[in-house]
Amino acid sequence: MSVPTSMRVGPFVPTVLVKKKYIIFYIFLIWISMISVLLEFWFYWQWFWDAIRPLYFYFFFPLLCFVMYITAIFTSILFAKLILVIINAIHKPKEGIFLRDASDKDYCYWSLRNTIKKWPIWLSHKFPFPFLDNICFKVFGVKTIFSNSLFEGWVDCEFIEFGKNIIIGQGSIVQSACIVGKLLIIKKTIIEDNVRIGAHAICMPGTHIRKNSVLAANSVTTVGQELEEGWIYVGVPATKYKKNRFFEDGLENILGYVEDVENLRKKYENLYIKRYDKHLTYKEKKELKEEKRVEEKIRLEQSV
Repeated sequence: MSVPTSMRVGPFVPTVLVKKKYIIFYIFLIWISMISVLLEFWFYWQWFWDAIRPLYFYFFFPLLCFVMYITAIFTSILFAKLILVIINAIHKPKEGIFLRDASDKDYCYWSLRNTIKKWPIWLSHKFPFPFLDNICFKVFGVKTIFSNSLFEGWVDCEFIEFGKNIIIGQGSIVQSACIVGKLLIIKKTIIEDNVRIGAHAICMPGTHIRKNSVLAANSVTTVGQELEEGWIYVGVPATKYKKNRFFEDGLENILGYVEDVENLRKKYENLYIKRYDKHLTYKEKKELKEEKRVEEKIRLEQSV
């Protein structure tokens, strides 16, 4: 049975397992994270359990579960990182086109790295707050910042570089590696500042999306494709559609003649979106909501 996209978004690693012995690393990380959880529970039992008055034990137990989950995540991340440091010292990850065969070292070590990352990434993504995903990204070598919205899509966990103010649409895929026939392609993918990637779009390995650009929904880049700054790209493969005006300088000319800067701002707000730095009081929000309701009612009446 297939798994809904909404249940599998966030950082991901491929499930390729070149050699069965790699599963040892996966089992070890599960085991060591569970050991830390059991130790915490044992200490908690020693300190709080009282057969006569067990109230404190049960009262704080939900908090303990939360702490144990966090502990399991960070323990698995820590040991995964230590193992990766050793593995990468033996065979350094690199970009290129490799043979998809057990005799190819680069293919085997790529599979091994994915196996090591799988458990901590799965644990962190099941946490209800997204900041742990970002910690995984950073620990495993992805360049990003915490304010980027990467959790609606599937984002690879190595050879990826994000700028600032990035939004990844639901079900989209940002890859740095892919398998094509008997070949494994690994290329660094770079997403620069203010980029928007639409729902179910695919960035193939080696894609370089420059600043202020948009990759529209259901569009696909080619391996190594470069998207120019300030453009909207659409289609399969992604091609130029039109200039992205939203981040463009010189909006005065685009929006038309206005008497002063304040009028320009008002017109900009009406055409795009309410400015983020305008803080409204509860009363103002209520009045604005009522105005919009009246406007919508009038619009519907006129359309009938």
